[in-house]
Amino acid sequence: MFKKISKLRKKNNQRREIEKEMKQAGRLPPGQRATLKFPVLHLGRVPEYDLSQWSLKILGAVEKPTKLSWEEFQQLPRTTVTLDIHCVTQWSKFDTVWEGVSLKTLTEFGYVKPTENATHIIQIAESGYKTNLPMSVMLQDNFLLATHFNGQPLAPEHGYPLRGVIGHIVGRKELEDVYLWKGAKWLRGLKFMTKDEPGTWEVSGYHNEGDVWREERWGRRFGT
Repeated sequence: MFKKISKLRKKNNQRREIEKEMKQAGRLPPGQRATLKFPVLHLGRVPEYDLSQWSLKILGAVEKPTKLSWEEFQQLPRTTVTLDIHCVTQWSKFDTVWEGVSLKTLTEFGYVKPTENATHIIQIAESGYKTNLPMSVMLQDNFLLATHFNGQPLAPEHGYPLRGVIGHIVGRKELEDVYLWKGAKWLRGLKFMTKDEPGTWEVSGYHNEGDVWREERWGRRFGT
């Protein structure tokens, strides 16, 4: 019992030290607290997949709608990015390492060709969950279609086999950063749009933009 309490105190002290360090470095957004864990938050159950039946749809305002199998997705150019991630529920996790496919790379190499009037993208996940972002944000270096976290395939509860993820790259203040809910777990489709459209949480009252540094958690409904 005493060993358990001592261990918990040690972890809490470690968390406090990280939080202090990140605040001094300007990496802790307002209203956030550091965590050593990776909390699990989502709607519905964790889905199970047969990857031979899995696909990712690219549709909407693109020159050629397509559907990628898991094998085809694995052949796309891959990249790794280190991110500070921030949840709307007020936890922040620092220096997380993600591997996957950059949407920026897919457009630059012509794998995906948005039409000239495309402005936004809806991420469509399992069970119909959706979230919206400007296309310009999803084309930044800090947005990734991720398959791996910290060197391992995504855990089922964190979005296996594919999720969108967005966060802060240290030293890249020019990149817009939004809360983690703007990267959908269990991603199954990217719908390019010619106008904005609210997603699941946005309809429920979460802020449409969700800027981390402006603390845009909720209160601005879509279209207001």
